[in-house]
Amino acid sequence: MKKYLAELVGTFVLTLLGCGAAVSLNCGHDAASVVGTAIAFGLSVVAMAYTIGGISGCHINPAITLGVFLSGRINAKDCGMYIVFQVIGAILAAAVLAGIVATAPGLAAGTTTGANSCAGGVANGLLVEVVLTTLFVLVVLGATAKTNGATNNFAGLAIGLSLILIHLVGINFTGTSVNPARSIGPALFERGQALADLWVFIVGPLVGGALAACIWKVIDTEEK
Repeated sequence: MKKYLAELVGTFVLTLLGCGAAVSLNCGHDAASVVGTAIAFGLSVVAMAYTIGGISGCHINPAITLGVFLSGRINAKDCGMYIVFQVIGAILAAAVLAGIVATAPGLAAGTTTGANSCAGGVANGLLVEVVLTTLFVLVVLGATAKTNGATNNFAGLAIGLSLILIHLVGINFTGTSVNPARSIGPALFERGQALADLWVFIVGPLVGGALAACIWKVIDTEEK
């Protein structure tokens, strides 16, 4: 149970601080807001990796959990429970963020929860999320692989930095999800179009996570 709770806490922090930065900076309004939001998401992952990594592995993302499961590193029970607690953590974080914004609405411009949207249309959003999630989860699988030896001690840093890059590419297209839990929480409170497009940010990242696992199985050199 402790590792499931760790995933809840980690996803809560990622969603609250990442989406909170997006709200506070009015992400997408200018280049500085995009860079700031990207850094916030990346640093949230780094912080949590070194906080709960030793407890749960710090997935804090259903797409990562699916990729790790398909790579044979966790069992089906843990896969399912991780995802459930990740989604709960994201919903709690979105509720807290919505509450913060509600008490000072004039300080939040545009989105109030950092929800994702398909700026270029559903097809574009789906493509962006599949491609970016594939790359991101591939980094996670590689950085945490036993074949990396001592370098996997820096996995949290590598994963966080890669998430910054992923956000810099994807924010103007979709707001960058690559994480179904991070999208579910804010969409439930944003409602409207965010809720209508939510399926894109569930299907896209999960497909990307599965593709990353397939690619990793092909290039992995670890003896089974």
